[in-house]
Amino acid sequence: MTTTAAIKIAGLTKSFGDHAVLAGLDLTVPAGTILALLGSNGAGKTTAVKILSTLVKADGGTATVNGYDVATQPAKVRESISLTGQFAAVDEILTGGENLVLIGQLRHLRNPAGIADDLLARFELTDAASRRVGTYSGGMRRRLDIAMSLIGDPPVLFLDEPTTGLDPQSRHEVWKTVQELAGQGTTVLLTTQHLDEAEQLADRIAILHQGRIIADGSLAELKRLLPPTKIEYVEKQPTLEDVFLAIIGHAGLDKAAAQR
Repeated sequence: MTTTAAIKIAGLTKSFGDHAVLAGLDLTVPAGTILALLGSNGAGKTTAVKILSTLVKADGGTATVNGYDVATQPAKVRESISLTGQFAAVDEILTGGENLVLIGQLRHLRNPAGIADDLLARFELTDAASRRVGTYSGGMRRRLDIAMSLIGDPPVLFLDEPTTGLDPQSRHEVWKTVQELAGQGTTVLLTTQHLDEAEQLADRIAILHQGRIIADGSLAELKRLLPPTKIEYVEKQPTLEDVFLAIIGHAGLDKAAAQR
């Protein structure tokens, strides 16, 4: 983690017709960190990501990614980023390995097959490399999608609601992947509506409401905005997600034991 800004936004505005989606967005994301951008539907999260990834032009304000201005240096910005949208952009007819090789070829990289093998191993997909992606689970597709976005080693990764539609086990697989990426120096801007996802992953959390950031800080800093807590002793019951993951884990252990 460094103090250098990988993403810097100042006064960003964007309207569609008479509807102002972004109304003066200010945000800084230090390099090598995970920032979770929280907001309800229509808050402007996806619009902000599209502007930062040069897919949409802002009406006003400035934004830089990896030191490059999104308005005046879009090609340099695109060389610095990858974007993973709400739904996995994978070819279901191709195998996992073929999907990765294809992206490597499109990026004109040397040895795309070797790059694909490395990423398959990194994302624990080697055993499924020769299978058609249409047979993959949701978590496997999302891991492959993120692996594809990392071809070329972009320093900045945008994840727009990456766990949409995934079951709890697949969500945890994606969380582990994102944490490993940040640990290796990748800057991640994550948009999500899931508060537990932000708690698990983010170094900092920014709350977007009516086109503006109304709170920005670590989880501990945001908690201090609330009144002091009262200490109460209560019996903690496991959540349904805790039960589900525990049962799945035991089932996996039982299956492995039976195979030995």
